[in-house]
Amino acid sequence: MRAMIVAAGIGKRLRPLTNLRPKPAVPVRGIPLVAYPLALLARAGVREVTVNVHHLPEQLIAASEAWCPPGLALRFSPEPELLDTGGGIARVASFLRESDPCLLIGGDMVVDLDLDALLALHRASGRAVTAVLRRDPRAREFGTIGVDRTGRMRRIGRRFDLGGEVDSGVYTWVNVVSPGAFDSLPQREAFSHLDDWWAPELARGSDAIGAVVLPPETCRWEPVGTPAEYLHVNFELPPLSYLDVDARARAAGVRLLPDLVVGAGAELAPGARLEHAVVWDGERVPASCVGRDGVFAGGRFHVCRALPVEGAA
Repeated sequence: MRAMIVAAGIGKRLRPLTNLRPKPAVPVRGIPLVAYPLALLARAGVREVTVNVHHLPEQLIAASEAWCPPGLALRFSPEPELLDTGGGIARVASFLRESDPCLLIGGDMVVDLDLDALLALHRASGRAVTAVLRRDPRAREFGTIGVDRTGRMRRIGRRFDLGGEVDSGVYTWVNVVSPGAFDSLPQREAFSHLDDWWAPELARGSDAIGAVVLPPETCRWEPVGTPAEYLHVNFELPPLSYLDVDARARAAGVRLLPDLVVGAGAELAPGARLEHAVVWDGERVPASCVGRDGVFAGGRFHVCRALPVEGAA
């Protein structure tokens, strides 16, 4: 089975951290973000993965290769000019077509779900696409996609609505796609997969684009899109079924303290005072540094607005 990690964005919302590293290479509990989908895909039996790259591509390639699970073959799709989500997928469509089905997953999140069950559901549906949606308390912030009683996609955010919706959820950027779906790719280089590929198919009456809405307990999903989300996931990452995060991190030299995540090879000078903070690998924190709710990276402390802990008063 083959898969693609869609990872070629610029990461504007995560600046200034993404001025230093591409978003899928930023460390989450000391482990590059891209390592998480690689481990999830490998556990599901994927054997070949393409990662598209654009911003600081050498760093993302190095992180992917360093954390690639055994038995997983990597290839990369460079995008000197960004092709948007659909264009990036279309560029490697010939690779993905050879897998029935393939998996498409975003590179800017940590997700945990039963991919074997998802693949079985997709095959049973007979559809060309099954997207994963999540019932999520952050729905107002992220927007939702709606489905009808048969699981056919009917609405995309506020910009596309065919009616008939009975359920909805936040789009997790996990998708199962059968080879036939690529027959309807737009004949242009750069385009959105949602708005320019799937929506026109739905508008033409196709029932081949579907989605499944999962509850939070069977689909853990933590986006890493903003500095606040980045800080949150470093301290509130739930246990994952496919990766012992803390054990792997400690084996790589990461120090995991109650109020600090200190990357491999990083040093804090005596007198430095950091609280609820992440220090990237290889950094040298000077004695004069005092900071809370932030990240020490690129030789300085970056304050992040902390998200509230779920369930806290």
